[in-house]
Amino acid sequence: MKFSILIAHYNNAIFFKDCLESILQQTYTNWEAVILDDASSENEKKMIQEMISNDKRFKFFENEKNSGVGVTKSKLIELAEGEICGFVDPDDAISPTAIQKCMEIFQAKKNTVLTYSRFMTCDQNLKPIAPFRSAMQVPNRDPYFFNFPIQIAHFVTFRKAVYEQTEKMNPNLKIGEDQDLYLKMYEKGNVQFINETNYLYRTHQGGISQNDNKKKSHEYFAQVIFNTMKRRGLTTINGEKVPDQYTGSDKIFGLLQYQHQLPFRIMKKIKITLQSIFG
Repeated sequence: MKFSILIAHYNNAIFFKDCLESILQQTYTNWEAVILDDASSENEKKMIQEMISNDKRFKFFENEKNSGVGVTKSKLIELAEGEICGFVDPDDAISPTAIQKCMEIFQAKKNTVLTYSRFMTCDQNLKPIAPFRSAMQVPNRDPYFFNFPIQIAHFVTFRKAVYEQTEKMNPNLKIGEDQDLYLKMYEKGNVQFINETNYLYRTHQGGISQNDNKKKSHEYFAQVIFNTMKRRGLTTINGEKVPDQYTGSDKIFGLLQYQHQLPFRIMKKIKITLQSIFG
């Protein structure tokens, strides 16, 4: 099976060398790297093209105009030729066995539609700062799972054929497009946690997620969750009515507060234990 590494690039060439080197070091070798540039400067595009010029497994495409991350990532999945896809930001990197570990699962477990692992938060030089500790196996086939608090995170990989069966990624999202993708894939089969740190997440002033207003991110995530509730046909959450229309993040996250409480967490742990025993 071929793996498609999907890279949405916008003026990040200065950090791309680390990303490139981590891809070239992969122990799983049947991969392609698809880069879609979102109208970067000519100099930025030239730098990327020069770095990948000696390896035909890298493919470079361009948006005609700056279109945002939702549009760019949607197009990247369309351009992918591999059966399995995974996004890597151009300023981040993956561990040498990142692709191999997920491919072993996809080959062995046909009902697995998505895998995810831990990531390491790093400084601007990609030196480790702290691991993302919230990542863990989540219960499968639970209509009330909304990845809140976030547990499914980098390095996320998924079956393209199953993605094609969903409503696909929302191109209008400028933040939260990844959470939207994860929740849609979650509804189509099992998700599998890989208990390893397979992604290096760089923090720096130029990073999109670091510069976006946190309140705006919160609002986008709430909209994603609301759309998920509607898609799943949920009318009540823990006895409370789901609003007919989106009325703001406070209402949506308020509906999910019970998931932070001890009884719910105990039941969740029991579900995951039974899931690991019976599959």
